[in-house]
Amino acid sequence: MSTDAVELLLVEDNPSDEELTLHVLKKNHLTNRIHVVRDGAEALEFLFGNGVRNLPKLILLDLKLPKVNGIEVLNRIKGDDRTKMIPVVVLTSSREDSDLVTCYQLGVNSYIVKPVDFAQFTESIRQLGLYWLLLNEAARKFDQKTA
Repeated sequence: MSTDAVELLLVEDNPSDEELTLHVLKKNHLTNRIHVVRDGAEALEFLFGNGVRNLPKLILLDLKLPKVNGIEVLNRIKGDDRTKMIPVVVLTSSREDSDLVTCYQLGVNSYIVKPVDFAQFTESIRQLGLYWLLLNEAARKFDQKTA
């Protein structure tokens, strides 16, 4: 898949959660342009490794990732001028108050605890996709020379 066409970057190491998330998004026609990475190092390589590219409109980020954890990935995303305006939704099983507080301090746009129930998980992903990919008005790059 060409990275230029990516609308959504899914950072998820659990194959079952990945499969279900992709199924719900595609079934509801929310996006066909999804790129999946399975650890934090892959996420950072995708976003920062190959120079300038069209970045995703949305990042769904798990916290409990191998190699580089999701909090460090979030810190890098929100700390870089090229990526800080991309909405990041943490989609995690962590109910730790410290994770929640840290993510919001770093600038996460939303923090969602994955429902254990299949139907609730499915509905959460559907609503998340509807809001962030269809309803939300994303910030556009602003060129001060044209202002």
